[in-house]
Order: sequence, then C-alpha cells, then structure tokens
Amino acid sequence: MKKSGDKKEVPAISTASLPDVIFMILFFFMVSTTMRDQEVLVRYKLPNATEVQKLEKKNLVSYIHIGVPVTHMQARYGTAPKIQLNDTYKTAKDIGDFIAAERDQLNESDRSQMTTSIKADKDTKMGIITDVKQELRRANALKISYAAIESEGY
Repeated sequence: MKKSGDKKEVPAISTASLPDVIFMILFFFMVSTTMRDQEVLVRYKLPNATEVQKLEKKNLVSYIHIGVPVTHMQARYGTAPKIQLNDTYKTAKDIGDFIAAERDQLNESDRSQMTTSIKADKDTKMGIITDVKQELRRANALKISYAAIESEGY
C-alpha cells in the first residue's frame, strides 16, 4: 500500500522528435518567404489612382524608383529626388544601359513583353519624370506602368 504522502514522479518529456519539428518549421519558412530583389534607397509615397490594374508577370517588370534618398543616405546625397536603378543611384542618362542589361536577362521571347514600372513619389517634379520617360523612349522601352495606390473616387 502506498502512503498518502508519497509523491508521484512525472515521466520525462521525450525530445527525440524536437529536431524534426524544428526542421519542418525551418523548411516552411524557407519555402514561403520571398527574398527582396533590391534594397529601396529612396522614400516615396505613391499617388492615388481610381483605375488600378495589377501587373501579371512580375518577372518581366523592371523597376525605376524616384524619390528623396532615405535618411541614412541624405548626408551623402542630399535631399533632392534621386533615380534608383537596381541598388544604386543613377542619372537619367544611365537608363539606356539599365534597360539593355534588364533585356539581356530575359528570354528572347519575353523581351517584347518587358514592362518598366516607375515608382515615383507623388511630390516628385514632372521634370525628372519627363527625363526618365525620354530615356526610356530612346532605349525603346515603350511599355511603361506607373505605380499608384487605389483610392475611392476623386
């Protein structure tokens, strides 16, 4: 007979399956997480639009970011709007080389479907946008989209 004062021992928890669980969680996050292609070096607030359409094939889209440099870059580059191509600041004259390099990365059949998306701050002056558009025209990149946020009415 047991005495009422005896304490029962709790069996130890088996940790044999713990590495399997950790591996499954790690695998889940590796599969479901997408890596960012480039670091955005400019701040921009997209303008509002009433008619917005999503781009279908994002792998055929090249992005041009236009806006004020991020805070930690302002000491070096100032607060004037800059053009970002991939991970560096460039001028409008560099857009031709950028478009050529982006086209070279695509298959021959996809090159005609390449779209250039301009993500510009809503307060950016039209002069810099016009310069970008002129260089895109010279590079024969005629499919252009403008990034915007959908708004309700006017």
